[in-house]
Amino acid sequence: MALLSRAVHLSALFIYPVKSLRGCAVDETSIDPWGLAGDRRFMVVDATGKFLSQRTLPRLALIGTRLDAATLTLEAPRHGAIRIPRADQPDADRRQVSVWSSGELSAEDCGDAVAGWLSDFLALPCRLVRAGAAFRRPVRKAPSDLKDREVAFADAFPGLLLTEASLHDLNDRLVAHGGEAVPMDRFRPNLVVAGATPHAEDGWTRVRIGGVFFRCAGPCARCVMTTIDQETGERGVEPLRTLAGYRRDARQPEDVNFGQNVIPETVTGIIRAGDPVSVAA
Repeated sequence: MALLSRAVHLSALFIYPVKSLRGCAVDETSIDPWGLAGDRRFMVVDATGKFLSQRTLPRLALIGTRLDAATLTLEAPRHGAIRIPRADQPDADRRQVSVWSSGELSAEDCGDAVAGWLSDFLALPCRLVRAGAAFRRPVRKAPSDLKDREVAFADAFPGLLLTEASLHDLNDRLVAHGGEAVPMDRFRPNLVVAGATPHAEDGWTRVRIGGVFFRCAGPCARCVMTTIDQETGERGVEPLRTLAGYRRDARQPEDVNFGQNVIPETVTGIIRAGDPVSVAA
């Protein structure tokens, strides 16, 4: 591993306790068998158990999340807040849920109170589920030596890395064409790296952050969620339109790539904002 420079470091760290709800910045987090502790361990599902997403329900962006040692707190404008235990609930009802092509996943139902709270705010019947002790979901596109790795309710991989320089480059393009810069939260990264060059992450294969090693698992193809303002839930056309002009995948032109999917190589350790970042030479 080679240190890129003294300036290259983990500048920000985010987790998203509930899939497709607003995330939260943290100073540090541990690594566990599903990735970053606390990340996407809960999910909102419809009556059939299918996950709900900002892609079709932008209002999900308005629900904030907070974690403490024991509870998940959800809060929404003019709707108050509700708290849910983080820990497994052995006596909870089990629900079969799905995330994209991963079906028949066994999750714990979080109860009628939070289901009612969410259903009222979203104006459709839904439930909140938890990845409990019985939950199992392998990373489908993991390298052969990491085939035993698992992921919770994230789309496909346990983590997403993005460099500040890549966002700065995009924002320069947006502003140059009369648009407005967009914040990092449009891209929902877990790991934000400062001090690298734009899109340096495209060529990384293995990254060390502090004492934890991550395997790069390929570019992240972006979707309409990048066009949703995470503060208002309003949808536009940017930045996806601008990204499509210079970030199309040469092998799969339908994909517009921005950021790098990652898989922890080990299932222990702690990473902290400010940790140095090094990559394979």
